[in-house]
Amino acid sequence: MQATAYTYEPETRSGQVLLDDGTPLAFDGAAFDAGGLRMLRPGQRVRIEVAGEGEARRVTLVTLYTF
Repeated sequence: MQATAYTYEPETRSGQVLLDDGTPLAFDGAAFDAGGLRMLRPGQRVRIEVAGEGEARRVTLVTLYTF
């Protein structure tokens, strides 16, 4: 699934992405580390993987979207 980086906190390696419908979805340091990234800038397109449904939905991987 694709999204846009919205916020990123380098100290905790956590932040939020915006899904294409505008819904914000938080990610934690573990999801960030799983993607092998070093940093993330707001506005970058990312690929995410999610697990769960509804309120339990969480991001499990964040990596850069490449063409």
